[in-house]
Amino acid sequence: MTKGARPEQAALSRDTDMSKTEETRRVIEGMVDGLNDHRIDDIGAFFADSFRWMGNQGCGTKSGVREFQDNWQRPFQAAFSDKVCVDEARLYMGEWAAAFGRQEATHSGSFMGVEPTGKKIEIRYMDFWKVVDGKITDNWVMVDFPHVLAQLGVDVFKGEGWEAYDEGRWSPPRPDEVPS
Repeated sequence: MTKGARPEQAALSRDTDMSKTEETRRVIEGMVDGLNDHRIDDIGAFFADSFRWMGNQGCGTKSGVREFQDNWQRPFQAAFSDKVCVDEARLYMGEWAAAFGRQEATHSGSFMGVEPTGKKIEIRYMDFWKVVDGKITDNWVMVDFPHVLAQLGVDVFKGEGWEAYDEGRWSPPRPDEVPS
């Protein structure tokens, strides 16, 4: 890319209707309350039938409320009981909302090949939602599964994580030191 040239930015949120901010807030707050109440069968009250859930590697992508219920909510609740969602921050802008936070839960079922440990763990996440006509149509999700697995005794980076820089075990390389 030529210096100073930039790809198009924020195309999805450029034309958001700012008058929808309070409606978006109500939908998201109701949905988070529903998740904290462990609702599955009627969670569609908050989501459009064509809802898309797009997660990071390990989470997968869900098309429609049924896939979200069957391929995310049920397996997640089977792996983690006593789950409480704590959004540490929420932002609302027109038809868009975002949050980051954590879920506190007990590892009570198999998760990514790790048998139940009974450990209390923290599951960090970020969510970005699009709300149209009072329903969530799209949800981009980032769940920190490497952090979850580390709490369960699995290092997915096999000691190669950049925490080694933070802890002083390795010296971080610099761009001018890397051969081109």
